[in-house]
This record gives sequence, structure tokens and C-alpha cells, in this order.
Amino acid sequence: MPLLALAGCASIGPATVPRDRIGYLAAVGESWKEQTLLNIVRLRYGDAPTFLDVSSIISGYGLQGQLSAGGQVSSDRTNTIPSALATLGATGSYLDRPTISYTPLSGQKFTTSLLRPIPPTAVFELIQAGYPADFILLVTTRAVNGVFNRSSMGGVSRSADAAFYPLLDALRRLQLSGTVSLRREKRGPDEIVHLVLAGSRSAEVERDLRAVREALGARPDAQGEMTLAFGAVPRGDNEIAVLSRSMMEILLEIALGIDVPADHVTQGRTGASARAIEAEDPRDRPLVRVLAGPERPADAFAAVRHRDSWYWIDDRDYRSKRVLSVLMLFFSLAETGVTPQAPLLTVPAN
Repeated sequence: MPLLALAGCASIGPATVPRDRIGYLAAVGESWKEQTLLNIVRLRYGDAPTFLDVSSIISGYGLQGQLSAGGQVSSDRTNTIPSALATLGATGSYLDRPTISYTPLSGQKFTTSLLRPIPPTAVFELIQAGYPADFILLVTTRAVNGVFNRSSMGGVSRSADAAFYPLLDALRRLQLSGTVSLRREKRGPDEIVHLVLAGSRSAEVERDLRAVREALGARPDAQGEMTLAFGAVPRGDNEIAVLSRSMMEILLEIALGIDVPADHVTQGRTGASARAIEAEDPRDRPLVRVLAGPERPADAFAAVRHRDSWYWIDDRDYRSKRVLSVLMLFFSLAETGVTPQAPLLTVPAN
């Protein structure tokens, strides 16, 4: 009878929500990290990146119970005590049948979005939201007003211009002082975004503002505003031209700095690392420190197997973990996904 009461009166759905939400959230997050890391490793070996999106998850549960009882009493003339037979039986079943739909990310929209530079406005929106300006610009930009970042494209390392890293440091200090902000202006069908460098006029802020203006060759207006635009060089003194990277460029920059087994390089399977972990300036080191070895690591933030080796990010490497995590935001900004068709599902009611 307790089984029948549970099946007929109680609902198992609400109790599964906290457990399922956390469980699926953790599983999707872990699989995204591993998929991203695997694509970085694949690019290191000259393979094309491939992405598979989890487009929907539907959990279906069922609880069924059955109770049976029976009895029999018999007697004859020879028996003084009647014989009796009684039976009691119960059966139950619990079903957990999730339906998970996967959508390969492909086609022209995906390819174009993977190659399209991240909009400069989106880069500075991340800075305005509180992400460190030096970190965001180091990862997402090739140049600002013709001042070039370090680049490893084409397998040939190009050192950062002498003014680039000091520019990042000055912008980070201005960000912490509350001097950096954005202002949007509607001009007909177009929206113009202005970078505003204005705030408290302490000696330190004035020194950093002067350093930024000199490094960029820029001249803000009376309100400290400059127009944001995409490009290598500005069209005027009042413009900040940001040559931002695409998601493919960011992934390649990360891939070209990861560790690989030495024999893979000598055999021609991949090239030598374009970034040295021993570099004096931390910004010249690999953007993400990916280690390699023959055995699965015991303490990894994310780990994948490719060919005959394991590749992983150490869970104690906060800098690398932060870069890999913020890649999720970069994917969103670059609109690398495609809009999948909603799957047509039939979910049984009983």
C-alpha cells in the first residue's frame, strides 16, 4: 500500500529540479571547457576546430507501482480443518529517461562569425563591466591606434611595440580610478560609441591620461571623449581605432603557446611553441598554460586526450583558468553559434 500511495498521490517532479539543474549545469560547463581545450589542441596540430552545442535537455521521470493480493480456502469431508492459501505481491519501477539534443555548429554563419573580429564596442563594454582592461586588451586586440600587441600569427612571433604594455598598465590604473567609461549616441540609423576618459583630476590620473594620449596620438575633446572604431589606424585625432581579434585568432594565439611533446615537433607533427614560459614579462608567456603528458593528470581544471597524449590546465593555475573561462564571453560577443531549429519531441504523459 505505501507504494500505491506514493505512485498515486506524490509528485516526483518538483524534488528533481534542484538536483537536475545543478547536475546538468555542471555537466554542460565541464563539457564546454573540455570542448574548448580540445579545439585549442587540435589547432596546435593543424586540425580544424569543430563545435557541438547542447541545444536542449528534457528530463522525463516515471514511477509505477502495482499491488496484488489473493486468497483461497478449501475443505472436504475428510478434513476436519479447512486448508487456506493467501498470496500478496507488489511490483514497482522508476524510470529516468532524459532526452538530450546536440546541434553541430557549422555552415556559413558559423564560419563567418568565427573569423569576424570582436566589435571594439564589446571589448570596452567588458572593461566597463569590471574586467581588467590590461587583460581584456591583451587577449582581444592586435593593435590600438597603430600600437601593436604581441602576435604569433603564421608561426612567427612579433614582439609588442614598446608602448603597448605601458599603455595597458595606464588604462588599467585609469579603470581602477573610475576614469574609463562609454557613452552611446544615436545618429540616424547608426549608433556612435564614445570612449570617455574623464574623472577625478589627481596627479596620478593626469599622468596616466597624458601617457595614454601620447601613446595613442589622440586628442580627446573638452569632455574627454573619443570615438571608438574598428581599424588599424585612426581617421583623426579624436578617434580610437581598435584592431580587434576574431575568435579564430584568439584560439590560435592560445594554441601556438601550449606545451607539446618534444618528439611531436621533431617528427613534424606540429611546430615549436611561439611563446616561452620563461619569458621575463608575464604578458609574453603563453596566454593559457596547457601542459602535456602520457598520463591523465590528477588535479586538472580541464583535461582532454588527443592522439597519444593528455593535455590539461592545472587547477592551481588561476591565470590560465581565467582566460579559458572568459572565452565563453568572447564566443558570445563573436556570435559564433548558429540558431538551431527547435527539436520536435513527443513526451509521454504517463
